[in-house]
Amino acid sequence: MNNSILFLFSCLLATSLLFSSSLCAQDSDANTTEQSDSTKKDEKSKYDKLITSKAVTDSGLFITHEVEGKYYFELPTTLMEKEILIVSRISGYVSNLSFGGAGMKSRPQQVVRWQIMNEKVLLRSVSYNSVANFEDPVYQSVRNNNFEPIVSAFSIAAYNADSSAVLIDVGSFFTSDIPMIGALSDSQRKQFGIKGLDTKRSLITSARAFPENVEIRHILTYKGSNLPDNRLTESMSVEMNQSFILLPEEPMTPRFADDRVGYFSIQQVDYSSEAQRADRKRYITRWRLEPQDAEAYARGEIVEPVKPIVYYVDPSTPEKWRTYIKQGIEDWQPAFEAAGFRKAILAKDPPSKEEDPDWSPEDVRYSVVRYITTEIQNAMGPHVHDPRTGEILESDILWYHNIMNLLRNWFFIQTAVVNPEARQVQFSDEIMGELIRFVAAHEVGHTLGLPHNMGSSVAYPVDSLRKAGFVQRMGVAPSIMDYARFNYVAQPEDEGAGLYPKVGPYDIWSIIYGYRYLPDVQLPEDEEATLNEWILERANDPVYRYGQQQWRVIDPSAQTEDISGDAVEASQLGIANLKRIVSNLIEWTSEPGKDYEQLEELYGQVIGQLRRYTGHVANYVGGVYEYDKTADQEGAVYQPVDAAYQKLAVAFVNEEIFQTPKWLLDREILNRIEATGAMERIQGLQSYALATLFSDDRLLRMLENESIRSSGASYSLRTLFDETRASIFSEFTNRQSVDIYRRNLQRNFVARMATLLADSDPESDRSDIKAAARHTLEQIDQAAKKASRSGDEATKMHVADIRARIDELLDTE
Repeated sequence: MNNSILFLFSCLLATSLLFSSSLCAQDSDANTTEQSDSTKKDEKSKYDKLITSKAVTDSGLFITHEVEGKYYFELPTTLMEKEILIVSRISGYVSNLSFGGAGMKSRPQQVVRWQIMNEKVLLRSVSYNSVANFEDPVYQSVRNNNFEPIVSAFSIAAYNADSSAVLIDVGSFFTSDIPMIGALSDSQRKQFGIKGLDTKRSLITSARAFPENVEIRHILTYKGSNLPDNRLTESMSVEMNQSFILLPEEPMTPRFADDRVGYFSIQQVDYSSEAQRADRKRYITRWRLEPQDAEAYARGEIVEPVKPIVYYVDPSTPEKWRTYIKQGIEDWQPAFEAAGFRKAILAKDPPSKEEDPDWSPEDVRYSVVRYITTEIQNAMGPHVHDPRTGEILESDILWYHNIMNLLRNWFFIQTAVVNPEARQVQFSDEIMGELIRFVAAHEVGHTLGLPHNMGSSVAYPVDSLRKAGFVQRMGVAPSIMDYARFNYVAQPEDEGAGLYPKVGPYDIWSIIYGYRYLPDVQLPEDEEATLNEWILERANDPVYRYGQQQWRVIDPSAQTEDISGDAVEASQLGIANLKRIVSNLIEWTSEPGKDYEQLEELYGQVIGQLRRYTGHVANYVGGVYEYDKTADQEGAVYQPVDAAYQKLAVAFVNEEIFQTPKWLLDREILNRIEATGAMERIQGLQSYALATLFSDDRLLRMLENESIRSSGASYSLRTLFDETRASIFSEFTNRQSVDIYRRNLQRNFVARMATLLADSDPESDRSDIKAAARHTLEQIDQAAKKASRSGDEATKMHVADIRARIDELLDTE
């Protein structure tokens, strides 16, 4: 790699670069490596007294010793100043501690370096937030303004026989409450009432050394008053695994991140940049793939990489699922072939003890799909990367046993109407295996550097998803990294419509962007123009669009769990299938000798799916599309949703949700699963719809859109209030009785207006939102006054109550 690639420089790095010895010290007399013979004998004597014949020693990146319960690190002086990654994971999980399980990271990864100073070994934390070229004058300022904190200081217990390594006692480091390697966040400490760490009940349990990493397991015992499990003990013990991983000696050339292509990324402020400002640069995270035959690769041939990406399947994984997990891993091979690499990603079983007695999933050289037995319904694909360049070094996919229940629920609710194989509570091994394969491929995508692409699914029209063969070729969405689960728009008459997601055309493109090897690239700037050309070639095709995941939806075309480019039509088709499911739910969930637990769970899944459809459509109201572009592309980045489609979305919510979805109120089902709850379920759906439509940020976007677009070109705030009010209070206008479900909805609507009136947010307070809410309440009151003598007694009481609530709100105002 070119010497001008950026490194973070510590306050002592200049010393380590200028002198051949890696012992960086301020006092050369105190730290000289040329000791007298007598001093060497003394040190050898100290060493032998500590590391006795009872020592259990393991050699690797550095040497670990366990001597009658005491633990030592023997650190070679050649390791000093080298950068090491510490990854903290929970290896012994406590129920309800967090969302996760064994293998979850408890802390962000940290870079450290060992240093010797004044007969101490220092462990210093290294940050890569700010960087500069060592040869540039500005480097000195970066060094001075990013002084590295000392995480811990260890006394040198002894030198080895030839003084090529120092011995330190690390027992207290792993049994103290050190934030960098702890199990708990600040919020968890507060939540669980943590009073401190009990060092007497904290201990190291094992130390293993491998060529490129050292693994330490230790137990931290916390005292607390509101612990997540086993509260009677007022104690919580968590087993931790600390990985010390040597960063590559030759850093990989980083590749620039681009908002138009989805990749996890790292960010640095480069003070050596020619930009006339503090220049922020982002690099994607990716594995290092280089062709074995560079000349053949340059000719366009598909070649094998020098080092393929290999995932091992945890031997504790049930035998019948291993094949499907492997298939999910290797489903990415065609994408890498498009990037020029054959057999770039492989799935393997780990060797047996007889084949390789030293093989261990803890060895950083091996990436493993870990099988976790908790009730969590999930899978996760994290990775460990070099913070200097974004190079992915290792990845352990976390596979939770209970993901199968989540897959069963999704597949049943979204496909049972058109798929007889999904009409049961226990799927065949073949069907469950295919579902496992899909999730495995999705999680592997994360470990390759790919985040969720929630803007992918809108590329496919509803009609295409309903055609025979389309989904089989193209997938439910162009990207398996979207949360586009299964094809819920397919109707019973759509013979041959496909159901499953797959690695799609966007995924193939993203792998080309991240992994296509470009020769003669010394700096990321060298390939920037080429990468931009690749993006521009695909820029006008929605199949290759990337839409980042949103926690609060602004862009409705990048939502979770949706499919197709028409949320209204897709949701209408989805609801038609939910109605069919409800009418068959008892039959499809009944098992001789079993109670109605499965019926209750899957009925709840129907409610949940309807809630998703509600959000998919409601989020188009006040929505703004975001299409990431650069200055060499035409068109706007932000585009409000067309007014006619917003009006259609409100009509959908009025019809499907605010008009009571009585098809859910199947008495045969309800009588089997609950004594009460039907009203609460309907009320919950409608309250969610109201909260979504009338959220502050949505209403403010609508006002913004009105202010910058011509009259009639936007769906106005006033229209939203009027159309929902007219629908929800139609009985008042028509002088009809109001049933209990609608009475609940009308009270909730008034309560939502009250929330808007009481909103203390300055931006909302200065807007038209409160005026619209107040006017709407006045209109309801006028309609209620006219309807006060109509309907049954329950309706009359309700109307009087609505008027009293409104009077109180307006009087208060």
